[in-house]
Amino acid sequence: MEFTEFYVQAKDDCLRAVLASTGDRHLAEELVAEAFAKAWASWRTVARHPAPHAWVVRTALNTRTSWWRRRRREVSWDGLEEPVSASDFAFDDSVLAALRDLPTRQRQVIALRIFLDLDTETTAKTLGIAPGTVTAHLARATATLRAQLTSLSKNGRQING
Repeated sequence: MEFTEFYVQAKDDCLRAVLASTGDRHLAEELVAEAFAKAWASWRTVARHPAPHAWVVRTALNTRTSWWRRRRREVSWDGLEEPVSASDFAFDDSVLAALRDLPTRQRQVIALRIFLDLDTETTAKTLGIAPGTVTAHLARATATLRAQLTSLSKNGRQING
Protein backbone atom coordinates (compact mmCIF):
# COMPACT_ATOMS: atom_id res chain seq x y z
CA MET A 1 0.00 0.00 0.00
CA GLU A 2 1.23 3.47 -0.86
CA PHE A 3 1.42 6.13 1.85
CA THR A 4 -1.20 8.33 0.20
CA GLU A 5 -3.72 5.48 0.13
CA PHE A 6 -2.94 4.64 3.76
CA TYR A 7 -3.36 8.27 4.81
CA VAL A 8 -6.74 8.61 3.11
CA GLN A 9 -7.99 5.37 4.68
CA ALA A 10 -6.58 5.89 8.19
CA LYS A 11 -6.65 9.65 8.92
CA ASP A 12 -10.21 9.86 10.32
CA ASP A 13 -9.88 6.73 12.48
CA CYS A 14 -6.54 7.89 13.84
CA LEU A 15 -7.88 11.36 14.60
CA ARG A 16 -10.94 9.88 16.32
CA ALA A 17 -8.73 7.61 18.45
CA VAL A 18 -6.36 10.41 19.48
CA LEU A 19 -9.30 12.73 20.13
CA ALA A 20 -10.84 10.13 22.40
CA SER A 21 -7.57 9.94 24.30
CA THR A 22 -6.86 13.68 24.55
CA GLY A 23 -10.34 15.22 24.56
CA ASP A 24 -9.00 18.25 22.69
CA ARG A 25 -9.70 18.46 18.95
CA HIS A 26 -7.00 21.01 18.14
CA LEU A 27 -4.35 19.08 20.04
CA ALA A 28 -5.49 15.80 18.47
CA GLU A 29 -5.24 17.31 14.97
CA GLU A 30 -1.71 18.57 15.66
CA LEU A 31 -0.61 15.26 17.12
CA VAL A 32 -2.05 13.21 14.27
CA ALA A 33 -0.50 15.52 11.67
CA GLU A 34 2.88 15.17 13.37
CA ALA A 35 2.49 11.38 13.56
CA PHE A 36 1.55 11.12 9.88
CA ALA A 37 4.58 13.25 8.98
CA LYS A 38 6.77 10.82 10.91
CA ALA A 39 5.01 7.88 9.25
CA TRP A 40 5.67 9.36 5.82
CA ALA A 41 9.35 9.88 6.66
CA SER A 42 9.65 6.24 7.80
CA TRP A 43 7.09 4.72 5.45
CA ARG A 44 9.18 1.64 4.55
CA THR A 45 9.27 0.64 8.20
CA VAL A 46 5.73 1.73 9.07
CA ALA A 47 4.24 -0.08 6.05
CA ARG A 48 5.62 -3.37 7.40
CA HIS A 49 4.17 -2.78 10.88
CA PRO A 50 1.33 -5.23 11.68
CA ALA A 51 -1.03 -2.29 12.35
CA PRO A 52 0.26 0.93 10.75
CA HIS A 53 -2.72 2.96 12.00
CA ALA A 54 -1.89 1.87 15.55
CA TRP A 55 1.68 3.00 14.93
CA VAL A 56 0.35 6.45 13.97
CA VAL A 57 -1.89 6.68 17.06
CA ARG A 58 0.87 5.53 19.39
CA THR A 59 3.31 7.99 17.80
CA ALA A 60 0.76 10.77 18.27
CA LEU A 61 0.28 9.86 21.94
CA ASN A 62 4.04 9.64 22.47
CA THR A 63 4.41 13.05 20.84
CA ARG A 64 1.88 14.45 23.29
CA THR A 65 3.89 13.04 26.17
CA SER A 66 7.08 14.55 24.77
CA TRP A 67 5.42 17.94 24.31
CA TRP A 68 4.03 17.80 27.83
CA ARG A 69 7.44 16.99 29.31
CA ARG A 70 9.02 19.91 27.48
CA ARG A 71 6.23 22.34 28.38
CA ARG A 72 5.79 21.45 32.04
CA ARG A 73 8.74 23.68 32.86
CA GLU A 74 7.29 26.58 30.91
CA VAL A 75 4.76 29.14 32.12
CA SER A 76 1.80 27.43 33.76
CA TRP A 77 -1.42 26.78 31.88
CA ASP A 78 -3.85 29.71 31.84
CA GLY A 79 -6.99 27.56 31.78
CA LEU A 80 -8.23 28.95 28.46
CA GLU A 81 -8.10 25.70 26.51
CA GLU A 82 -11.32 25.12 24.61
CA PRO A 83 -12.73 21.65 25.17
CA VAL A 84 -13.96 19.79 22.13
CA SER A 85 -17.72 19.72 21.64
CA ALA A 86 -20.05 17.26 19.97
CA SER A 87 -20.49 19.51 16.95
CA ASP A 88 -16.72 19.48 16.37
CA PHE A 89 -16.35 15.78 15.66
CA ALA A 90 -19.47 13.63 15.94
CA PHE A 91 -19.10 12.88 19.65
CA ASP A 92 -21.63 13.62 22.34
CA ASP A 93 -20.23 16.13 24.86
CA SER A 94 -21.13 13.82 27.74
CA VAL A 95 -19.22 10.94 26.14
CA LEU A 96 -16.15 13.13 25.70
CA ALA A 97 -16.42 14.37 29.28
CA ALA A 98 -16.65 10.78 30.51
CA LEU A 99 -13.62 9.82 28.39
CA ARG A 100 -11.63 12.77 29.78
CA ASP A 101 -12.33 11.54 33.31
CA LEU A 102 -10.68 8.17 32.64
CA PRO A 103 -7.03 7.63 33.53
CA THR A 104 -4.64 8.07 30.60
CA ARG A 105 -3.92 4.37 30.04
CA GLN A 106 -7.63 3.52 30.05
CA ARG A 107 -8.26 6.27 27.46
CA GLN A 108 -5.45 4.88 25.33
CA VAL A 109 -6.86 1.36 25.51
CA ILE A 110 -10.35 2.63 24.61
CA ALA A 111 -8.89 4.59 21.68
CA LEU A 112 -7.05 1.58 20.26
CA ARG A 113 -9.53 -1.21 21.07
CA ILE A 114 -12.81 0.62 20.43
CA PHE A 115 -12.05 3.41 17.97
CA LEU A 116 -9.41 1.58 15.92
CA ASP A 117 -10.90 -1.89 16.55
CA LEU A 118 -7.50 -3.44 17.27
CA ASP A 119 -7.29 -6.82 18.94
CA THR A 120 -5.90 -7.22 22.44
CA GLU A 121 -2.49 -8.46 21.27
CA THR A 122 -1.91 -5.55 18.88
CA THR A 123 -3.10 -3.05 21.48
CA ALA A 124 -0.74 -4.58 24.06
CA LYS A 125 2.22 -4.42 21.67
CA THR A 126 1.36 -0.86 20.64
CA LEU A 127 1.20 0.35 24.25
CA GLY A 128 4.06 -1.83 25.50
CA ILE A 129 1.94 -3.60 28.11
CA ALA A 130 0.74 -7.17 28.69
CA PRO A 131 -2.45 -8.39 26.98
CA GLY A 132 -4.02 -9.05 30.40
CA THR A 133 -3.37 -5.43 31.34
CA VAL A 134 -5.18 -4.31 28.18
CA THR A 135 -8.15 -6.49 29.12
CA ALA A 136 -8.18 -5.14 32.68
CA HIS A 137 -7.97 -1.50 31.55
CA LEU A 138 -10.72 -2.05 28.98
CA ALA A 139 -13.00 -3.67 31.55
CA ARG A 140 -12.45 -0.88 34.08
CA ALA A 141 -12.89 1.84 31.46
CA THR A 142 -16.09 0.42 30.02
CA ALA A 143 -17.55 -0.13 33.48
CA THR A 144 -16.75 3.47 34.44
CA LEU A 145 -18.15 4.84 31.17
CA ARG A 146 -21.27 2.71 31.45
CA ALA A 147 -21.90 3.92 35.02
CA GLN A 148 -21.34 7.58 34.17
CA LEU A 149 -23.40 7.56 30.99
CA THR A 150 -26.22 5.49 32.52
CA SER A 151 -26.38 7.93 35.40
CA LEU A 152 -26.68 10.83 32.95
CA SER A 153 -29.47 9.16 30.98
CA LYS A 154 -31.37 8.30 34.18
CA ASN A 155 -31.20 11.95 35.19
CA GLY A 156 -33.09 12.87 32.04
CA ARG A 157 -30.21 13.88 29.81
CA GLN A 158 -30.37 12.42 26.30
CA ILE A 159 -27.06 10.93 25.13
CA ASN A 160 -26.35 10.79 21.42
CA GLY A 161 -23.28 8.67 20.85
